[in-house]
Amino acid sequence: MLEIKDLQVYYDGIHAIKGVSLTVPRGALVTLVGSNGAGKSTLLRTICGLKRPSSGQLRFQERSLLDMSVTRIVQTGISMVPEGRQIFPDLTVMENLRLGAYTRTDQDGISRDQERVFTLFPRLKERASQKGGTLSGGEQQMLAIARGLMARPSLLLMDEPSLGLAPILVEEVFRVIQEIHAEGVTVLLIEQNAQAALAIADYGYVMESGSISLEGKGEDLLHDEGVQRAYLGQDVKA
Repeated sequence: MLEIKDLQVYYDGIHAIKGVSLTVPRGALVTLVGSNGAGKSTLLRTICGLKRPSSGQLRFQERSLLDMSVTRIVQTGISMVPEGRQIFPDLTVMENLRLGAYTRTDQDGISRDQERVFTLFPRLKERASQKGGTLSGGEQQMLAIARGLMARPSLLLMDEPSLGLAPILVEEVFRVIQEIHAEGVTVLLIEQNAQAALAIADYGYVMESGSISLEGKGEDLLHDEGVQRAYLGQDVKA
């Protein structure tokens, strides 16, 4: 579904993405893990058209994304849940959700998807008329995910959805990610919580200093000694 080949991206004069190649098959849940500054978020921003690569290929469903506008990329079926939630704090929950569907004109479909996200996140339905800025951190993350789903994406990009959340809310976020995936949405998940991400991923990539250093099935990476030492905080005994 998504194919990236030898992508090179510079960010504020820094060579942030160095020849990255990866594939996200249709229907898969793929995760990209790595430390802060590895280039993970820059990669997502490039996929969405917010950053432009200096070279390389970026294709979605056989079509190049390189010359597409951000709006056109959303219309092709890609939506992102950004790091830090980035909801509109002065708008209500309902208004935030409606903005997630800004490229769509099918009002009946928008209404159905609205009910779908309210089923996923019942607390948002209870707070539909409440301003986003008055929600708790966990509720704001739910709203950010729900807003991303309102575009009805076939590929959902998620940038650090568990960041800053209490452990019980982290569990809920990962449960929702699995539920979204089970409904048929392809997911590319960026996460510092490598253990949780690899535990649910079909396939994973490890990113270091702008390059892919390791890849494999999520379960295999979860038990890889190098990954355990570097990202899971575990001392593996010989």
